Amino acid sequence: MTRVRINLFVSLDGYTCATDHAPDDPMGEDWGRLTAAWAATRTFHERILGDSTGIGTTGIDDSYAAAHSDDIGAEIMGAAMFGLHTFPDDPDWKGWWGDQPPFGTPVYVLTHTAPRPSIPMAGGTTFHFRNAAIKDVLAEATEAAGGQDVRIGGGVGTARDFLHAGLVDDLHLMVAPIVLGRGNRLWDDLPSLDLTHRVTTEVAESGTIHVAFTR
Repeated sequence: MTRVRINLFVSLDGYTCATDHAPDDPMGEDWGRLTAAWAATRTFHERILGDSTGIGTTGIDDSYAAAHSDDIGAEIMGAAMFGLHTFPDDPDWKGWWGDQPPFGTPVYVLTHTAPRPSIPMAGGTTFHFRNAAIKDVLAEATEAAGGQDVRIGGGVGTARDFLHAGLVDDLHLMVAPIVLGRGNRLWDDLPSLDLTHRVTTEVAESGTIHVAFTR
């Protein structure tokens, strides 16, 4: 049975990232601090960087990184995560994920600029652009997933929309041991997920707290 999954990085004070994004720095200057433990894992080096030398951590953080892409059949993301706002008037712009994005599945990009042609990429990723209700896009992604799970890739606005709508079965938070004091807050005005989902926590060697909400 298909489940809807989200993985998010968040600080101790509840921020997901800064708001100082730019075309040459799409994730903001705090992104490196939020994701340091994940980026240090062997799985990240192998799957994202294509480094098969065995470098990287192999503890608790790595086990969660390895599970991040397991059994994913389709992805949904916002326009900013794809990179539509970087070169909005360039018809040849294919996002900032490179020639072979790390998804390997159909990816549905939520954007008010749709309809626009789908973009097939190397490695099995095809970007589709949709301007529709999130429930309708989720239904299409679920069908495309063929029984595997659908991952809501982000950014935080897209994740919050799915959480608000009660559509998320599994939420995994990687809580970095840092205090940002700025950025986009995750929990403001969201429902009490702890009342509808089972909550578990685990502290990694890096100090990252892995919090899982499971319906």
